[in-house]
Amino acid sequence: MSRETEKQRWQRNFADLLQELRVAQTGVQILFAFLLTLPFSNGFTRVTDFQKNVYIVALLGAAAATAMIISPVAFHRALFRQGRKPELVRFAHRMAGGGLGFMLISMVSAVLLITDFVLSRPVALLLSAVTGIWFLAFWVILPFARRNWGEDDIDDDDDDPQVLAGD
Repeated sequence: MSRETEKQRWQRNFADLLQELRVAQTGVQILFAFLLTLPFSNGFTRVTDFQKNVYIVALLGAAAATAMIISPVAFHRALFRQGRKPELVRFAHRMAGGGLGFMLISMVSAVLLITDFVLSRPVALLLSAVTGIWFLAFWVILPFARRNWGEDDIDDDDDDPQVLAGD
């Protein structure tokens, strides 16, 4: 089995990150589009001040997530053919993490907005908290708890925190 060069590894890391960002981008764009249309629906006139505030948090969270998740494309355009793939990979890695954080805020806020509209406030808060914990479990806790899975089986350092963080 041939080993890849450092340049090939950076290229593969970048391709992997772009694929991950494509998945996240689709989800956040759908959520953002839904939130953009919501104030124009008939029922929006019946929302409370609390629900309007939650809506603003959800909308701004989706906007921030969209900006961060798409930003590696603009960064790539600015650095195109400059041989700075390691810098681009580190930047894209940070933006992906930040974008997912804002997506989490937006999704939990959207759940709170809708559940508060159709259910009682205590139930809405409980369901939104459970939603937040659910996302944190799958997006943060499980990945960090299992990041050493198969470490003895595969010599694959593309997810090495020192490489991605630039240390």
